[in-house]
Amino acid sequence: MNVSLRSKIILIVLFVAFGVASRFLPHTFNFTPITAIALFASAYLGLRYSLITLIGIMLISDIFIGFYQWQMMIAVYGSFALSAVLGTFIKKQSVKNIAVSTMGSSLVFYVITNWAVWQFGTMYERSFSGLMQSYLMAIPFFKNSLAGDIFYTGILFGTIYAITVYKSRMAQKVRAITMGEKLWVEPST
Repeated sequence: MNVSLRSKIILIVLFVAFGVASRFLPHTFNFTPITAIALFASAYLGLRYSLITLIGIMLISDIFIGFYQWQMMIAVYGSFALSAVLGTFIKKQSVKNIAVSTMGSSLVFYVITNWAVWQFGTMYERSFSGLMQSYLMAIPFFKNSLAGDIFYTGILFGTIYAITVYKSRMAQKVRAITMGEKLWVEPST
């Protein structure tokens, strides 16, 4: 899909507005569209524009929500950046590619951010058992992340798929009409 620069800018602004709003509206912990936006923007706009979108979402919302420990911020922002990289593998869109990239992104976020909580936080002792406890305690958040990532990725990619199918069918009808072909009409019952 070839997207003009103007269209890319409009999409970035819309995604940033949507992403920022999603962090302020009431929601279940970690059930946000940020990963889905990263994947979708990379697939349609390219990695550079996806990273600009992500940084915009996170910085603008963190200005209002509040900044936190810089090591944790790097882990969170870096996890989303890796999701954007995974989104570049969705150039050939298939349910499999989208599903693998979505689940991979959720897993990357879980592993990196919970390692950072263990490494830089004070909640868990600095031992292997402390690290495992960090991962164990984060399973409910992982479930929410995965559910949100699947939901929002399905919405974004599903919408584009539906639009593409609709446009294709409309184009077929136009071709048929301009060539004088009869369109098959389903008999009424």
